[in-house]
Amino acid sequence: MSVRSILISWVFIAALISIGAAQDNDDPEAAAAAEGDGGAPKPPKEAQDCNGIFASYISQGREKEYPYVKNATAQSWAFKATATVINMGAEELKSWQLYVGFQHDEILVTVDGGAVVDGEGSPVHVGKNGTILAGSPQSDLKTAIDTANDLTQMQAQVKIKGTQFGGAAKDAAMPKTIKLVNPEYKCPAPAKNGGTMHVCCKKDPKFKKKEFGARQYGDLHLMYDVLQADSNKYLAQVTINNNHPLGRLDQWNLTWTWMRNEFIYTMKGAYTHEKGASDCINGPQGHYYKDFDFTNVVNCQKSPLIADLPSQLENDDKLGKLPYCCKNGVLLPKSINETQSRAIFQMQVFKLPPDLDRNAITPPQNWRIVGRVNPTYKCGPPLRVEPTEFPDPMGLDATVPAIASWQVTCNITRPKPKQNRCCVSYSAYYADAAVSCDTCACGCDGNNDGKCDANAPSMLLPVDALLVPFANRTAKAKALAQMHHHKIPKKLPCPDNCGVSVNWHVDSDYKNGWTVRVTIFNWEEDPFADWYAAVQMKPGYKGFVRMHSFNATKVPTLHNTIMFRGTKGNNYLVGETNSSHPDKDPPVPGKQQTAITFSKAESPDLDVVAGDGFPAKLIFNGEECALPTRLPKRNGAAAAAAPGLGAAALLIALFTSLLLIGTN
Repeated sequence: MSVRSILISWVFIAALISIGAAQDNDDPEAAAAAEGDGGAPKPPKEAQDCNGIFASYISQGREKEYPYVKNATAQSWAFKATATVINMGAEELKSWQLYVGFQHDEILVTVDGGAVVDGEGSPVHVGKNGTILAGSPQSDLKTAIDTANDLTQMQAQVKIKGTQFGGAAKDAAMPKTIKLVNPEYKCPAPAKNGGTMHVCCKKDPKFKKKEFGARQYGDLHLMYDVLQADSNKYLAQVTINNNHPLGRLDQWNLTWTWMRNEFIYTMKGAYTHEKGASDCINGPQGHYYKDFDFTNVVNCQKSPLIADLPSQLENDDKLGKLPYCCKNGVLLPKSINETQSRAIFQMQVFKLPPDLDRNAITPPQNWRIVGRVNPTYKCGPPLRVEPTEFPDPMGLDATVPAIASWQVTCNITRPKPKQNRCCVSYSAYYADAAVSCDTCACGCDGNNDGKCDANAPSMLLPVDALLVPFANRTAKAKALAQMHHHKIPKKLPCPDNCGVSVNWHVDSDYKNGWTVRVTIFNWEEDPFADWYAAVQMKPGYKGFVRMHSFNATKVPTLHNTIMFRGTKGNNYLVGETNSSHPDKDPPVPGKQQTAITFSKAESPDLDVVAGDGFPAKLIFNGEECALPTRLPKRNGAAAAAAPGLGAAALLIALFTSLLLIGTN
């Protein structure tokens, strides 16, 4: 073959290669493949026909956990899964939330790329009713139109690791369903295939968006008001308002979850339990603010724990000088002290990209507030409301609106069994044995080590045993059991573990009325200032006459409830102290006592002994106390005695007086 022929052949081959490459580049998928590892990721095949919000849940397997048990439904399994939300529509999705219908008593150990709404720390026990996941830090999903098909801005992926119970060994143990919670979208039932499920949610044409929600006033409500805003930071004011007539918080601690890697730079009117910038320096904050001095940063935690300042800092130029701040964490009902029913603090919050816009503000989620011996509050998500109006700082007759406002509403929840913080014991003039607080009334985490029985009923006690700590009651309880020929269990019941207990003693029962003696015990070292209590008496409420050494009033907004507190100068419940002879005598609890008179004029058929003389509910400092599950039993000797100040009441009154004298 001539040299000319060889050259022509090479030119022809090169042309074919060029044409083939051009044809390949006309195919988008081939072009993307040609980009290799540097090519942009693409949505899954199932999502490409969705013109709304695509959501999926993919199981990534599970393995059996220890301990191995024979009961298949009780066997625990470690599982992994990925939940994905992709914006395939034409409008940006703000603050996405995805419901995952977990149904195998799941415990979520880690949730990377998202946050559990209403989750309290980690791990989160979501049970069998499912949970809602929210974007963190990527709470907003942009469109392909606005990002040139950048899936990293269109998509959020949540990597889940956790524990689930039951199911066959190879069972994927999938949730019941998944759906977008955002109200402007409607979702059909998801398509399921083995260990995967997906759904396409579309805009509801009937949905009418409201710019602001209606303000709600629960037992406790918190405001998150943005007072000033720059592109990368803003000044927020948090206000806590106590609305419940019996609600209260002592030494309140507030926490939440930042959703966009925010951090607190300065704070007034409150402080964080952990100070420092280590989380910022080693996190995305330090990566973006490379030349920033983090020395004075208050807190960089994703979930900071915030507390009120002590009263001595109220006029501090740097930390205090805010109205309603610095009250040692005490929030009282308005009926007791209106100025102490509110708390305020301010903080400067720094933001990160892509939120470098003064209007790009995302409030923290998962709000939770707790106190000492106080009610348990369940808080909802922040609701955008019309901006709060504040008085003009110059003193003019004008108002200045906040830049943006959100409201968080919290309501008191009834304590679960064995999760109370106070308890009640019963005694009566007609019974020589007192019914002590229930076993583990306030929990048994520290006692259930096999030395005591957490499920056994509490033992009956002689009345004087109520005046000493649980550790000093054993001999008295055994002696009473032997006297009444009751069986003494080999493993004795665990203590009630309550810091506060209340003895309700039926003192007398006669034709026209009846009386009660109430004694409040503080078994903790810390005192209770400005304490109060309340009792709900369903049958006996109408007959309430007076309380002899406490201030008492009926609460009209609460059914059948009487509120009472110590008189002025006598409203300080001291903590537990050592006795005069600590080497031989037990510690002495703080205590307050009163007598209550009831009339039977409006309830002549009231049966005190059968239960009408005992409370349906008793509350101390806003916390509902655990009531005994049984009543005192009448004994022969007491039944024959004339009604009046019974032996039990005399003993309690006598011992209380002696112990008070012994501590002076």
